[in-house]
Amino acid sequence: MITKTEAVVLRVIEYQSSSLIVTLFTRKHGKIAVIARGAKRPKSKTASYLVPGHLLEVVYFMKSTRSVQTLSDVSFFRKLDALRFDMEKMALSVTVLELTSQLLHDNEPNDEMFSFLENFLPWLNERAEVTRVIFPYVQVRLMQLLGVGLQYIGDEGTNDETGYINIESGTLTHQAEGSESVKLTSTQFAFLRESLHHMKSSLFQTNFEKNELSTLIEYLDRYFRFHFEGVKPRKSDAIFDQILSR
Repeated sequence: MITKTEAVVLRVIEYQSSSLIVTLFTRKHGKIAVIARGAKRPKSKTASYLVPGHLLEVVYFMKSTRSVQTLSDVSFFRKLDALRFDMEKMALSVTVLELTSQLLHDNEPNDEMFSFLENFLPWLNERAEVTRVIFPYVQVRLMQLLGVGLQYIGDEGTNDETGYINIESGTLTHQAEGSESVKLTSTQFAFLRESLHHMKSSLFQTNFEKNELSTLIEYLDRYFRFHFEGVKPRKSDAIFDQILSR
């Protein structure tokens, strides 16, 4: 079946001497792999489209009995040049895409997840300044979109600045609940509580102390690993940390 749909490029690897295997998150079929034959040849322009983070309109031959589909045509759905040439934006987008890819199942459409990326990637492309603080906010949003979002249980007006992320129950509370509870610093707790209810640019100016941000990201990764199979340490994290810590 010939299919035309919007897609986000998640991953690209070389295949043989002239082709590419591309993992796409498509609106119609979810996460699929396609082969772009001849994309690496000097006269081919296809490779310039197949960059992680690009929003494309693609045409491919879909056959349910095949694990890799054949890419027929590709064009920009929305061109996002900064994600290719700005190192900070590239590092953040690749890390977000790697996590997204681990959370998606093959051949299962997820319109809410697709719409999130369709809005997030252009926002990131146009943003003047990129910081590592954006990533845990994305983690929180992905949890919500996948139906395992954290729930804050407490008094919104309380002055108690301490709290816990309860990984097993999926709650954010002022008292520990269960064996999979992790105590947060006051900054980590306030950031998560605020992230659950608002998308304010001031969130990304949160002043985390040394190691507070990296440990918060790890706590949220532990949450993903508890609720989803197949979530592993990201290969892109080393680059992400190095570039965005400068």
